[in-house]
Amino acid sequence: MRYVLADLDLAQPLPSLELPEDAGGAGVLVRLNDRPVAFFITALQPRRLNPDAVRELVWKNAWINITLELLRRELPPRDVVGQFPRVTVAICTRDHPAMVERAIHSLIVSAQAAAIEGGQFEILVVDNAPSDDRTAKIAKSFESVRYVCEPKPGLDFARNCALAEASGEILAFVDDDAVVDRDWLRGLRKAWIENPDAAAITGPVIPYELETTAQVLFEARGGFGHIFEPRRFGPDCRYIRNYPCNAGFFGAGCNMAFSRRVLIALGGFDEALDTGAPLPGGGDLDILYRILRAGYILVQEPRFLVRHQDRREYRQLRHQMYTWGLGMMTYAAKNYGHDRAHRGDFRCMILGWFRETAKMMFNSAVGGRFWKTDLACYEFWGGIVGICGEYGRSKRRIARIRKRFA
Repeated sequence: MRYVLADLDLAQPLPSLELPEDAGGAGVLVRLNDRPVAFFITALQPRRLNPDAVRELVWKNAWINITLELLRRELPPRDVVGQFPRVTVAICTRDHPAMVERAIHSLIVSAQAAAIEGGQFEILVVDNAPSDDRTAKIAKSFESVRYVCEPKPGLDFARNCALAEASGEILAFVDDDAVVDRDWLRGLRKAWIENPDAAAITGPVIPYELETTAQVLFEARGGFGHIFEPRRFGPDCRYIRNYPCNAGFFGAGCNMAFSRRVLIALGGFDEALDTGAPLPGGGDLDILYRILRAGYILVQEPRFLVRHQDRREYRQLRHQMYTWGLGMMTYAAKNYGHDRAHRGDFRCMILGWFRETAKMMFNSAVGGRFWKTDLACYEFWGGIVGICGEYGRSKRRIARIRKRFA
């Protein structure tokens, strides 16, 4: 069952909402004067809502976010002085030329909306171990896009290639299966100027489409995170349980930006994580954790928004949940071994993750409508594989790859 997507601005007259025959609900992005403030998905009955019913639906599902945004607007404006530095936006990809073209178009639109000139902004396509030249041809068809090939297979190899090639002081990463919101660069600029000490900025990720049951299920579970509150994390956040070990709370790899200087100081991304098919995850968790662990500032900005194309087929979603568990526990096992000072926090985080995942398995098995038992089981099994030596196995695989390309 598919859901329709609606983009509603409360500062404008609200439209009616009518579902086609094959749709069972809607995913709604709520804006206020163009600023994203909330996203929710909901089943809908009746199938047609007039503007008053749409307003009631939005208020019911997003009243907290709307109220907080209205309160923030009553606060005196911050005294902000600063200039926005040059930005490199990296799209790391492998054999997805059509998606790359779509992502590039969205970045160009966002740059135009933010009135950012070419001297302040570049798009860098990193083609990771491609099987053909289709992506190269797409990238080179845009004057504003720079293309580079990274022959070693693995996402963190590609990310480190982007780090070496980037000319911007800010290095942002957008997945090839994502498109940025028109306000994305304005949001990045706002967050960076208001937080000149920030080393990383992340933002919300909402669905690009909700055309299949698998996509609706994933977003009903929470997706990549629908957080629309501006937040700031740093050394003074020890009140958060197991901070900063629960790195999935801070953002997702499909939408993140960094101070290039800080990334270089930290040694870049760990190339034994996010290695492709054997271990397609963990690299984003690891770098966000290491930034906070080193005492830097991480900011979440609601306007720094992307739409991600979730897995369309149920078998793909099942595999994704396995890799989520695998990546999370591989990241946790790596840092449990490397960071003795935080071993207690990592132990609590690991035990809590397995407890919550087991609880999800149980609840879905006894009739929960919100998630599927097999999806929870796959995620749990991925976690077991990750905690049982996957990081060591991955390091050995990476050593062989480096040797092959030396």
